[in-house]
Amino acid sequence: MSRIGKKPVPIVDGVEVNVADRVISVKGPKGQLEFKHRPEIAVSVDQDDNSVSVSRSSDERTSRELHGMTRAVINNMIVGVKDGYEKRLEVVGVGYICAVQGKQLQLRVGFANELKKEIPEGLNVTCPDQTHIVIQGCDKQKVGQFAAEVRALRKPEPYKGKGIRYQGEQIKLKPGKSAT
Repeated sequence: MSRIGKKPVPIVDGVEVNVADRVISVKGPKGQLEFKHRPEIAVSVDQDDNSVSVSRSSDERTSRELHGMTRAVINNMIVGVKDGYEKRLEVVGVGYICAVQGKQLQLRVGFANELKKEIPEGLNVTCPDQTHIVIQGCDKQKVGQFAAEVRALRKPEPYKGKGIRYQGEQIKLKPGKSAT
């Protein structure tokens, strides 16, 4: 039995959860999310305990894999619509700057041209200064995916550490060729 999957997910105040035809919809102050779970998994909302429970139909490998994952996705949806998720990125390098212009993130990170990245619907991207990017949203997957795509535009290089990195990320710097 999945240790994560068998725990009920508590529904916090201000969040509404509905299950209909394998579609779980979660509504809260930060937004609304939907997730369609697989037929091997059964999801039920218990109004007395104010929680969501997840169960599986069999002990096949895929059912066991999906059991814990479905519970984790539901928990992430509830946390997302209540508090939201946030990723912070740093732009490190001489002359490297970032800015938000309309629905585009503009980056000058050492290439001949300026990079432009379209901001997906449902995300709030801000630049408090020219070297920091803050990505906020209620969908954990969207926030993490967009942050990874922005970081992939100019990964931190291993000799000087220049590039886009997560805030607090440690880059292991290599010694140059004079360190023989």
